[in-house]
Amino acid sequence: MLLLFDIDGTLLRGAADAHSQALRRALYEVYGVGDEQGSATALPTVAVAGRTDLEIAREILLLCGRSARRIDEGLGALREACVREYALCAPADLSDCVVRGMGELLEWLAAVDEIELALVTGNLEPIARSKLARAGVGHHFRAGQGAFGSDSEDRSDLPAIARERAGNPGGPYPRQRTVVIGDTPLDIACARADAVRCLAVTTGSYRAEQLAGADGVADSSAQLRELLERELGLASSGRLGG
Repeated sequence: MLLLFDIDGTLLRGAADAHSQALRRALYEVYGVGDEQGSATALPTVAVAGRTDLEIAREILLLCGRSARRIDEGLGALREACVREYALCAPADLSDCVVRGMGELLEWLAAVDEIELALVTGNLEPIARSKLARAGVGHHFRAGQGAFGSDSEDRSDLPAIARERAGNPGGPYPRQRTVVIGDTPLDIACARADAVRCLAVTTGSYRAEQLAGADGVADSSAQLRELLERELGLASSGRLGG
């Protein structure tokens, strides 16, 4: 079974401040919006939960009057600047940001032979991997796997990209053995866009009733383990839907 984990709000909580500042600094460097310090008050406020870095950047830039053409021309430089700024401003140790029990859950999952762990996140890949390494859980997610905000601005594209990378010459990893795990309605929407299952957690900013579109909702890592044990049982019995 392929388990595709979101990062912020799912595996980590409170680790996004330096990431947001890095993006704002990069926007100033490449497009001249905001200020050099990356102050939040210097740019329009937009929704960020469940969205990709470049989608967030594009909305901010459009609100600041930059044209779509100008935005597209600078995206490569924006990616590079954002990664560079994150390396400068991120805390060296993010271990206190790991959601309670998630480290132990990943250890358990890594020991189950039939499970593949990967990421589906709106973070640019270098930032995603740096963030998890600083948190002490990055070793659970193999290089060359998963899908990131650097692969597509549209989060709905990411599960299919992750399945393609996890597949073999015969085709992508099968939908019926893939589960997205996240904390926002957009995580659920991206799973549905690829017709895969989704488990949601309330460890982020959304309540259980707001995540009711998922196949299961957990309020803790312990409850998530129970849901995953159920998913493994469904997979082994061949009763997962396509």
